[in-house]
Amino acid sequence: MFKRLLAGLSATLLAATGASAQTILTAETAGPTGVPGMTVLSLAEAASAEGIAEIQVTTGQTLTNSVQNVAEGKTDIAAAPFVLPFLMSRGVGPYASLGAEDGAALTSNLRVLYTYRFAVQALYAYDSANFGGWDGIEGSTIYNGPPRGAALTNARNLIRLITDLEDGDGYTGIQVNWGQAVTTMQDGSSDAMVLPISFPDGRMTAALASGDMTLWSTPSEIFKSEGFQKVGNLPGTVTVSLPVSELGFGEGVTIVSDDDMFYGPGTVGGEIVRADMDFDMAKALTAAFISNLDSIYKAKAPFMANTWLGETDLAVTDMCNGNPLTYHPGAVAAWEEAGYTIPDCAK
Repeated sequence: MFKRLLAGLSATLLAATGASAQTILTAETAGPTGVPGMTVLSLAEAASAEGIAEIQVTTGQTLTNSVQNVAEGKTDIAAAPFVLPFLMSRGVGPYASLGAEDGAALTSNLRVLYTYRFAVQALYAYDSANFGGWDGIEGSTIYNGPPRGAALTNARNLIRLITDLEDGDGYTGIQVNWGQAVTTMQDGSSDAMVLPISFPDGRMTAALASGDMTLWSTPSEIFKSEGFQKVGNLPGTVTVSLPVSELGFGEGVTIVSDDDMFYGPGTVGGEIVRADMDFDMAKALTAAFISNLDSIYKAKAPFMANTWLGETDLAVTDMCNGNPLTYHPGAVAAWEEAGYTIPDCAK
């Protein structure tokens, strides 16, 4: 009698929820209001709507850890700036404790479903701080990202390139996790921020409640220099130049530029999964991404349409070019069936 009651209860729960009959996947991403957060959450929405899987998303994560978690099989999907698998494959930077051999082995477990531009690194400050732009960094306190991750690495690299200053020797960097980003901007603990931004940027928009801001482009002379172009060739980084008139910022943000163009290093990456993810699952997830680009992804926020979603051109995806990752075979099938071309080096 008791077994029959349990069986009946299980059947009732399955019928009531529907989710129990689907595959359940786990995913990790950064803050929910940024590009990687919204992209992963949109994937979960599309996958659920199409009956592919229920994706349990954990937001506010440091992606350095998330990439390793996917490689180790602890989670199924993660947002990944491509600089992180590159560093892990060599066992350097935040993955130095792994060593080159273990780092390379873990990286070989990773594959890509689709790519997008996470953000563009930039300097900004409250007008009330009377900050002197790039010339004002020396001796200042700069909020430059979370304690570990691509954002911190990229911020330090950009400041070094423009000012020749090092974190801790020339300026003081403070690191705070993304969940506390807006609070940190507003509490005055830093003089300025060098952080990844979108156009327009969600964190900046929220922080504008405490006052107007000024945003500085990378100086055009620096952007056109050989040193900056080398930065643009690093795995997971591309050079970005956009007309100031197209950035989408409204009142409260002043943009400082040499020539009405906004320049900066762009961070690119994508959603990664394990290489051993089932072919049909990887294909279905990628197909859901492609078919919902306009209805879900680009409709989520004003900046989502300007993040190179749905691109496969190497110039903006930064696949190949030292990137150790390739697309999952299921993802390749989905892209090609949708009429896109995937370069051979990325397969």
